[in-house]
Amino acid sequence: MVATPIGNLGDITLRALHVLNAVDGIACEDTRHSAALLQQFGIHKKCLALHEHNEIEGAQTVIQHLANQERWAYISDAGTPGVSDPGARLVNEVQKAGFRVIPIPGPSAVSCAISASGSVMLNADGRFQFLGFWPNKTKERDVLLHDICSSKKTSIFFESPHHIRETMILLAAALEPERQVFIGRELTKKFEELVSIQASEIASWLKTAESLKGEFIILVAGRQASAEEAPGHASLLLWANALSPYLGSKEIAAVLSQALGLTKKEAYQIALDAKDKSADK
Repeated sequence: MVATPIGNLGDITLRALHVLNAVDGIACEDTRHSAALLQQFGIHKKCLALHEHNEIEGAQTVIQHLANQERWAYISDAGTPGVSDPGARLVNEVQKAGFRVIPIPGPSAVSCAISASGSVMLNADGRFQFLGFWPNKTKERDVLLHDICSSKKTSIFFESPHHIRETMILLAAALEPERQVFIGRELTKKFEELVSIQASEIASWLKTAESLKGEFIILVAGRQASAEEAPGHASLLLWANALSPYLGSKEIAAVLSQALGLTKKEAYQIALDAKDKSADK
């Protein structure tokens, strides 16, 4: 499973080039799209179309080649296969047939955007949920919007240029005005744009944006607990004290973080405070 550039061809890895040159054949999400990439690097291999509409059938063809002692690679149109792209069914079928699947890591729009998002990821303590492509159906969209608004994790999703305006307007109406939003457009490409704003500034951004063309990735900061709903320090110490006979500080912190939505740093400090109080008795 070979990751390929999401835009800038310079992001191809040496390992990806080595593998694509070494295999006997390459299954591609779109053979016409992949032809340009392969030609750019002088790679000439037999190619097989394997996309979301024929993934199971295509997987069986790949398995037949593997059974004949051939080595095959799979590439999607861009980025890492299986991440909002075909590939998961192929992996499942190949593994069921008893063959090894090897990931060849590389470009990913998700990790690319996270690395440049700054404040959007700070309060989430590195935690995020990847939601794939924004749904077109109203019911699915409403469920997703509620999830984004209520989650304490950073939410990440893809959107097309055809619906980005409508989607951003929905976010502006649903989110608290101070919620941080990061917008990545055409990542790694010539007209790459990175914008970090608050939800209250979305309308202004839509009016002044030079272009809404290209592929978008959106990051929405997680919801911050209000003073009314946030557990008090004394209450958190009670939790930690109850767990201390059975767990160490790191394990207590993990439980508090998962159960109460605390950051790892906050949870670990509570665990240490509980240990200190216990030692003083």
